[in-house]
Amino acid sequence: MLRDSHPADLTQRLFQVMAHLAETAAMMSWDSGMQATAQRYYILALRACKEAGDYAFGANILASMARQLLYIGCPGDALELIRLAEDGTRGRASGAMCSMLRTREAWAYAKLGRVQAFRRATSEAEEALADADRSGDPYWIRYFDEAELAGVTGGRLLDLAQEHRDRPAYAREAETLIGRALTLRRPESMRSFSLDQAGLAQTYFLQRELEQAVSVGHKAIDLAGQTQSDRVRVQLADLYQLAVPHQREPNVRDLTERLTEALCA
Repeated sequence: MLRDSHPADLTQRLFQVMAHLAETAAMMSWDSGMQATAQRYYILALRACKEAGDYAFGANILASMARQLLYIGCPGDALELIRLAEDGTRGRASGAMCSMLRTREAWAYAKLGRVQAFRRATSEAEEALADADRSGDPYWIRYFDEAELAGVTGGRLLDLAQEHRDRPAYAREAETLIGRALTLRRPESMRSFSLDQAGLAQTYFLQRELEQAVSVGHKAIDLAGQTQSDRVRVQLADLYQLAVPHQREPNVRDLTERLTEALCA
């Protein structure tokens, strides 16, 4: 349709539709583990956003690209994209958008080992969301609520807990926040439920609370069977690595056997 000639306003709307469709395809590709395909779709979405003049959604795409880079271990590059997104929406972003961008910034700082900067950005994210007027939010940012903020922050604390095994406070904080996310999640958020459940089991292993770790771990496997997400599979693999050292316990051994089956399925 964009190869044809249209009035300017219709052409702009078509580019906007292309941006949203390409972003959806990018998200699906990323969640399926197709990283290169996801990057191509993100770039297409970003170019279409520029033609449509939709700078807010363009910043959202940059944030999504940054999340992918964080996922594949490139926090420095991710931080640059997040700052571009923040600069492009400065003074124009909604409270929810500002909060989401701050959580991505905090994620990058956590990966870079900059704990104080992580704390500062997380606090700014919490303040922005608390003050947000959600009545005018577009559909694509409505997912970002208290549950998402708690889950993302808990996940980053879990990363810090795994990096610093000598600091159990990180695991306790992660447990609290991920538990809060599970309480607040909407029923349709199956993938997020699965990620949180596996993350919660990891916090218990890090605290050597094996009985709870096993119980929550079995629930994580049950939930993972209801989604085809590659990210959930990676979380289960991380859970497996934490469970293996405790295999002398029969209940932990049963869990690792189920995890092996789930990861090979």
